[in-house]
Amino acid sequence: MAKIVVLGAGIAGHVAASHLRRKLNKEHEVVVVSPNSNYQWIPSNIWVGIGRMKPQDILFPLAPLYAKKHIDYKQAKAVSFHPEGDQDQNRPYVLVEYVSEGNKGNKEKVTYDYLVNATGPKLNFEATEGLSPGKNKAHSVCTYTHAQEAWNALEEVIEQMKQGKKIKILIGTGHAKSTCQGAAFEYILNVEQELRRHNVRDKAEITWISNEFNLGDFGMDGMLMSYGSNIMKSSEMVGMVFEDRNISWILGAGVNKVEDGVAHYENLDGEQKQESYDFAMLIPSFSGHGFKAYDRTGMDITDKLFKGFMIVDADYTPKPYEEWSVQDWPETYQNPLYPNIFAPGIAFAPPHSISKPRKSKNGTDITPAPPRTGMPSGITAKLVADNIIEMIKQSNKELHHKGSMGNMGAACIASAGFGMTTGSGISITTYPIVPDYQKYPDTHGRKLGKTFGSIGLAGHWLKLALHYAFIYKAKMKPLWWLIPE
Repeated sequence: MAKIVVLGAGIAGHVAASHLRRKLNKEHEVVVVSPNSNYQWIPSNIWVGIGRMKPQDILFPLAPLYAKKHIDYKQAKAVSFHPEGDQDQNRPYVLVEYVSEGNKGNKEKVTYDYLVNATGPKLNFEATEGLSPGKNKAHSVCTYTHAQEAWNALEEVIEQMKQGKKIKILIGTGHAKSTCQGAAFEYILNVEQELRRHNVRDKAEITWISNEFNLGDFGMDGMLMSYGSNIMKSSEMVGMVFEDRNISWILGAGVNKVEDGVAHYENLDGEQKQESYDFAMLIPSFSGHGFKAYDRTGMDITDKLFKGFMIVDADYTPKPYEEWSVQDWPETYQNPLYPNIFAPGIAFAPPHSISKPRKSKNGTDITPAPPRTGMPSGITAKLVADNIIEMIKQSNKELHHKGSMGNMGAACIASAGFGMTTGSGISITTYPIVPDYQKYPDTHGRKLGKTFGSIGLAGHWLKLALHYAFIYKAKMKPLWWLIPE
């Protein structure tokens, strides 16, 4: 009998646990440890943030589902990793601390045969002075509670505009190394459309602020894409969208301080500037959770498991940008020192950024971090689950299920409004996520035809359909596994 412990119940953790439980006999134990009591479909936080969905539309409680599916669930947070056990416990374990009422503060050594670290990122708001959801008129859509607070504030601003007040709105990244530009991009389009719905668009000045060097970078160094019968850069497509909606932009901006209605930032020229606003939504930087790791004797081995995020089968050798390769990226998400530990999704440490690194004249790194959310999280979680299943059933160490972000595609659909007849969607499909300049030297490292963009109502319909499909899938309804990651 094998015991698999999954840390985290976001997209990666939930996908891994679902496939493990479906494909393994009940003699094997699947345990999920997460401080969250609910599963949330994070991509739909955007619609909560404009008041078009309620939190209950995008979440459901984990405990009843896991009990029904015979998955052991502990509402707790990981504290430290002990991959060799200790002098009192011969098996490897994770020390966890319960956060649920009745157990709160109690700790437990949760032993395992296989460990899936799907803890995702820490929302590192404190890395930017003054940036905190709901404070200084700045908000977030990273969680459903943040998104609801953002809508409450936006609704107040809309009411002020209806009374004739001119408003400045600032949306984008809140740190020089933030990722998730796609979520901010989708939010700014939805906010703009919502203002039109309320007939107050003429009262708002909307500005995009980002650490990207070019529009449409999205932490992936931009794209050369098919657009209908044309070939277009992602920067041109996003610029066209913004110009059409009268959205201005500030690029190469590393926001370093937020005060009441003022964002301070440094640009690539080394200038210290500021932008005022009445409402802001700024994505924070993501970081590892600061976990500690210890060997059997109690010696600190954190640096053998973590580089901020968890170390996996990537090439972390420091080298100049010109020597970066698609082969640097991991394929199995397995820790090289402890082969029974895996880290899919955002939990793994990337070998480097995807976008070209840039520093300001003051030496400040202003470069988007590589995205690993959404589709890549689900795909990597499933292949990790399949490898663990194979290791259990065949008792071998060779991993046959592989998927590098250098040979993996991703689709992103940014809604721009919610209505069935008035909404819109900007669809961007990229292959591969990490550009391969050897395979595709003439098309910015990506394959045209598989890297394309489109704009229209159909994209919004697809986004809405995917919301319901993935909620269905997450609830493990009949034949849920037929819905791809």
